[in-house]
Amino acid sequence: PSLDAAGIELRKLDVASDTTDSITSVLAGADSLVIAVGFVPGNPLKMNAAAHEVDNVGTCKLIDAAKAANVKKVVLVSSILTNGRAWGQEKSPGFQITNAFGNVLDEKLVAENYLKGSGLDYTIVRPGGLKAKPPSGGLVISGEDTLNSGEISRDLVADVCVASLTDGKASMKVLEIIESEEG
Repeated sequence: PSLDAAGIELRKLDVASDTTDSITSVLAGADSLVIAVGFVPGNPLKMNAAAHEVDNVGTCKLIDAAKAANVKKVVLVSSILTNGRAWGQEKSPGFQITNAFGNVLDEKLVAENYLKGSGLDYTIVRPGGLKAKPPSGGLVISGEDTLNSGEISRDLVADVCVASLTDGKASMKVLEIIESEEG
């Protein structure tokens, strides 16, 4: 009831089970795509496979489908520390805790690199830990491989994703974002 669906067409797809061709059909006519998928941790014995299937293979299928459907802009929501190994953060608490869930940061990195090499116009948004409450601080935007901790409201992440769709300054960039503690 809180969603004004005027002018919106909802379409269903499943990155784990749908083929690239069927996802391409779903994306037909779309100008832009925000990819905000992530596996749901569950059975510890199956987390690696689930993270691989969704955050890597499924995201790459979305990228291929976006390219085939002539989508002009892709925004990928990833995570800070996704490339943590490259800048000496693999022993940081944030990297270890997050990557303990199915090696998800390693899987996300594969998809990020795939998007970078796709030829599509992209923005990769790497938020800090997600908070499910309204923002209480200001938005902090940093360059690639610079933030190793912090939290951010899901609302601010959504705002950055939407702004990245049309702001040329975000084109072909990785934006790491957190919320300042005050103001």
